[in-house]
Amino acid sequence: MDWGLKGKTALVTGASQGIGRTTAKMLAEEGVTVVGVARRNELVEALSKEVDRKNGGEIIPLCADFSVEGDSERVALEALGRLGHVDILINAAGGSRPIPFDATHEQWLEGMTLNFFRIRELTHALVPKMQERNWGRIVTFTGTSEPRMLNAAFTAKAAVHVWAKALSREVAPYGITINCLQPGRIRTEQIQKRYPTLESELEYSRQEIPIGRFGTTEEIASVALFFSSPLSSYVTGTVIPVDGGSSRFAF
Repeated sequence: MDWGLKGKTALVTGASQGIGRTTAKMLAEEGVTVVGVARRNELVEALSKEVDRKNGGEIIPLCADFSVEGDSERVALEALGRLGHVDILINAAGGSRPIPFDATHEQWLEGMTLNFFRIRELTHALVPKMQERNWGRIVTFTGTSEPRMLNAAFTAKAAVHVWAKALSREVAPYGITINCLQPGRIRTEQIQKRYPTLESELEYSRQEIPIGRFGTTEEIASVALFFSSPLSSYVTGTVIPVDGGSSRFAF
């Protein structure tokens, strides 16, 4: 299938592992020039060598640590310097932050900073150039709307949903779409730590996932590619679960 992505440019955060890594690779193999951002830059360098470049795409590694103040703006400037413009932004950096009831201000701030503030800063730094070009795609991987515990990341991701919805209305006249994808149990490093054995994975799947199995990074990255493409031009401001049917809300 032709996604209409060949010749586009993209910035993908969290490109060293999991969903971000697979999305960066799939975009590059569709002919997109990708700046892949991660703290573990050596993993992105290794990934860049795996890309099949027959369609002209590639991955350019860029090291960043979003716990550092100002790194979002630096990443945006460096990506624009290397690419000229960014057509597609994939926000895949982040991480779970379970916290106790008596968590400190610093614990809450750390979780919110990584999972909301840096996403907002990076996006706002890139949107003006998209507006100039009257085209852009922003896809953010978020998290569950059905939290079972206190987790600063869950709260941050809920903030992302509300912010992204509001921003999508402002930038829609410029041909820019903004959508969020909620991963379910996708086989990544983080999930494998929680379910280290096949038995534990199957037990959870039987109880919680109607499809009966964990998802692959390719399955959710394929949805991200659709939202990154011209084919999704009439879809914006959405929050889409990619979870094998495990979410229970009807809306």
